[in-house]
Amino acid sequence: MQWTISNQLTFGRVAIIPVFIVVFYLPGELSYWLSSLLFVLAAITDWLDGYLARTRGEVTAFGRFLDPVADKLLVAAALVLLVSEDMAPAILAVIIIGREIAIGALREWLAEHATVVHVSWIGKWKTALQMIAISALLLHVEVTGVSMHDVGLSLLWVAAALTLWSGYDYMKDAWPELMSRPEEAVKAESEEAP
Repeated sequence: MQWTISNQLTFGRVAIIPVFIVVFYLPGELSYWLSSLLFVLAAITDWLDGYLARTRGEVTAFGRFLDPVADKLLVAAALVLLVSEDMAPAILAVIIIGREIAIGALREWLAEHATVVHVSWIGKWKTALQMIAISALLLHVEVTGVSMHDVGLSLLWVAAALTLWSGYDYMKDAWPELMSRPEEAVKAESEEAP
């Protein structure tokens, strides 16, 4: 494994999750500011590690594996914490986490069949809005008279809608491959028929 700067940033995003959870449960308003700050820093590393890997020619198999795992772990941890404290509706967490599991499984299946489904602009917007929404929900206080909770909740609804849309796009693109039957399976069935 190449221990590039990009891979270190990605690994750091995973390593910060336990710290993030502890900070979230600190008493008082300071926990809102610190947990939001940690989440924002982690979200920035999500963009930064990919940028550095591409511009420095340091894209590695380990990085390609760990980057999406780190993103999903971070988002899932934040959503579970927010739902546990009634700071976000469970249905939105289920939509977002459920889609990530389903599309992750779909990508893995397609990779076994040498098929690649590329990330769409909808998926990129979904991810950006999701990160901003979660950051605002974690902040959970008023800033210059604006409720960050209300801002975050509104953006999370939009992110959930984009989550469903991008999930539909992935499934639509992958559907022909999912519905195709390998020749070996068809041949085996015909040989077994009486």
